[in-house]
Amino acid sequence: MDKHSAEQRSYNMSRIRSRDTIIEITLRNALWSEGIRYRKNYSKLPGKPDIVLTKWKIAVFCDSEFWHGKDFTSESFEATPNQEYWRKKIRNNINRDIEINDKLCNMGYQVMRFWGKDITEDTDKCVDEIKRLIEQKK
Repeated sequence: MDKHSAEQRSYNMSRIRSRDTIIEITLRNALWSEGIRYRKNYSKLPGKPDIVLTKWKIAVFCDSEFWHGKDFTSESFEATPNQEYWRKKIRNNINRDIEINDKLCNMGYQVMRFWGKDITEDTDKCVDEIKRLIEQKK
């Protein structure tokens, strides 16, 4: 691998956003238009949930399929350079998500996680799931 391609890959990785992603913005806009108010990237809670409905103690995460290991298997990175690094990285992300869920649940929060593709393909369904949970908590 030449130096240029390594620099380019490093540059591309640095452009990945951890907040205000398209999937987050899509879900937030849909919630806002339904009159559902929230806090975003709420740093007072473990994992800084993407959306928090403090009144109902609901924490929502908008998870991208790659970074959060949707359909992850050990073979997921067979044809990838540095495959062991990526396997470990995604496994750690999955384990961290589980730990964050547990911490939030122990604090009395209900955790909802949506895959990016579910948000982009059927935003209304995601909003309806959140609204159903709000109704249950009323």
